[in-house]
Amino acid sequence: MPEIADALLDVGIENPFPIQEMTLSVALLGTDLIGQARTGTGKTLAFGIPVIQRTVAPHDPDYSQVAEGKPQALIVAPTRELAIQVAGDIAVASKRRGTRNLTIYGGVPYEGQLEALERGVDIVVGTPGRLLDLANRGKLDLSHVKSLVLDEADEMLDQGFLPDVESLLARTPETRQTMLFSATMPSAIVGLARKHMRSPMNIRAESADSNQMVPATAQFVWQAHDMDKPEVVARILQAENRGRVIIFTRTKRTAQRVADDLKDRGFPSSPLHGDMAQNAREKALNGFREGKIDILVATDVAARGIDVEGVTHVINYNCPEDEKTYVHRIGRTGRAGRSGIAVTFVDWADIVRWKTINKALELPFEDPQETYSTSEHLFHDMGIPRDAKGRLIPEKPREPREAAPRSGGDRGSKQGGGRSSAPREGTKQAEGSAAQPSRNRSRNRNRSRTRGGTPVASDE
Repeated sequence: MPEIADALLDVGIENPFPIQEMTLSVALLGTDLIGQARTGTGKTLAFGIPVIQRTVAPHDPDYSQVAEGKPQALIVAPTRELAIQVAGDIAVASKRRGTRNLTIYGGVPYEGQLEALERGVDIVVGTPGRLLDLANRGKLDLSHVKSLVLDEADEMLDQGFLPDVESLLARTPETRQTMLFSATMPSAIVGLARKHMRSPMNIRAESADSNQMVPATAQFVWQAHDMDKPEVVARILQAENRGRVIIFTRTKRTAQRVADDLKDRGFPSSPLHGDMAQNAREKALNGFREGKIDILVATDVAARGIDVEGVTHVINYNCPEDEKTYVHRIGRTGRAGRSGIAVTFVDWADIVRWKTINKALELPFEDPQETYSTSEHLFHDMGIPRDAKGRLIPEKPREPREAAPRSGGDRGSKQGGGRSSAPREGTKQAEGSAAQPSRNRSRNRNRSRTRGGTPVASDE
């Protein structure tokens, strides 16, 4: 179809991915579809190109026939990072079309988003919470949406966004085109599709029995001790041909601790987790994309939204919770036909969990190899120089701690917790004794008897 060739030419794609080739011919006709493909295979442009092509830009002759300034397309993503990533791709792809795009997500002030909506937008990319908030305030009008996309729908289900998504769908016209994209298809997502989509076409970019991982990703699963993990990671970061690295942790506290430890060892790194302010998270991601830092330590909140070129290694510092988390974590490398390396650490307590993941994905790592920072196979498999150590810079000497001042002076004469009745040297009682003479009650005592304030003569 010439429309497909023109659409690909607009964004400079010469060799499209299978999901893009299979989707464009259907999506450009306005048909509802469900797209399923493993992560890192070009799903964003698979729905982004049809959305852009079906949106009427302000300079188009028929723009006066649409509701000027009202969103014509809505793309919903589960996380802020993914919304920003998708918005960036849409901005690049729509540069020649001239559409007005807006990214809406929480954690930032409302003013900029409200001002953009007042000026008018054509394509909105956002997260469910803030989108629904603005819609309830009457600031986001979705009654003219022609194209609606649910990206990573299974993640929205996992994060509890399904009620918000259904509320957003209820505010859009029934005649809209709906495209749902996801790496996995749980039953709840299938039910959502049946309820809100009209005869959708199912598109799967690989056979049903195909492995869910990107084939170009080499996987290593090791049983590692928690106390030795920092040393193992430090050596992996010195591997040959190592580019950008993403380290995934289970908790926010672990992410911060690992990032701080790597900085102390001389590796430029930054954390990325939910306790950070939104501007700090964006600064960390931008620094990672621009190459100012090449190591990102993140929780799973960022697993869906990081699409950065040059990620050669993904390290699962903690064992993933399930097979879906594992797939999305290691999918940050080996993207766009490139090769990558994924390393997973399994603690002794996580053996049962890992065996479940291994069985679900039919991987050959049922019994992870016990690995330490001095293991021979670690250096061999990762291509690490034999003289690599756990630090790039010397460890900072710890400053000696000043002894806390003692109250009560020398306690050497104190035995068994007993207390001496004599005033100790250094106490207020002792200081007072040295500063002034002791009071002698039997000396210089001059008393007089009074009655009603009048002196009374002594009876003696």
